[in-house]
Amino acid sequence: MFKRHKKDIAGWIIMAPSIILFVFFLWEPLLASVVMSFYSAKGIRLERFVGFQNYIEVVQHPDFKAAFFNTFLYTFWSLVIGFLVPIILAIIINEIIHFKGFFRVSVYLPNVIPGLAVAIMWLYIYRAGKTGLLNILLGKLGFPPQAWLTKSHLVIPLIVLFMTWRSAGATTLIYLARLQGIDPELYEAATIDGAGIWARLKYITLPQIYNLARTLLILQIIFVFQVLYEPLVLTNGGPNNASTTLMLLVYKYAFEKFDYPKAASISVIIALILLLLTTVYNRLVKVNEE
Repeated sequence: MFKRHKKDIAGWIIMAPSIILFVFFLWEPLLASVVMSFYSAKGIRLERFVGFQNYIEVVQHPDFKAAFFNTFLYTFWSLVIGFLVPIILAIIINEIIHFKGFFRVSVYLPNVIPGLAVAIMWLYIYRAGKTGLLNILLGKLGFPPQAWLTKSHLVIPLIVLFMTWRSAGATTLIYLARLQGIDPELYEAATIDGAGIWARLKYITLPQIYNLARTLLILQIIFVFQVLYEPLVLTNGGPNNASTTLMLLVYKYAFEKFDYPKAASISVIIALILLLLTTVYNRLVKVNEE
């Protein structure tokens, strides 16, 4: 009995620094934000309990409606444009025999470049007029120059394209690690049985990465729901709020209007939406598995 408790105490002592840091840097700010969302404040000093007044004012503001729907549009386009790209890249690299290390480094390279530098680089790619890289390339094919980031129906897919280029490499390596863990005998047996590449892909590769893809799908939704600096740097939410997001709205309330209670209110709303989406998704998956 004593030995067992001794092991437990040793484990808690080892974990204690991590738990303290976790509580201090994550749970304490989270709880502070929830509390602040129910108060009026001068700066960060709480003044008076106002109940749900901050939530009501935030939701009734026209910018919230645009940011709310745009955030879901970002999520939709990120799944359309970006979800399959890492899977396809991982399968291609896994099948390559020569220069596999070179391709691994190449796909991961955008992840090591500072995010702000990448955003500025894409700003020059999408630049209006004849000096933008995209306009230069399309100009070679005879297309007139466009002001890409001022088109409200294109601005979100263009920003998602940039986000995919920036982050697909890390996800590709995760899929690649899973693919390389598949037993080669499965492929050898399938080849002996006459299975072609598409049959091996359908009956071996995709089932083997299904659980991983399911987890990464949730992580991608959570990541995209918190998109901030990409629209902030490229468009600042424009044109006419066409690319604004809930996190960008939090930033503007907190650092432009210095209205921290309303910024905290939107943060709590984002957390509740993500919690709801994750719960519904896991529930649907569980029902399908049963």
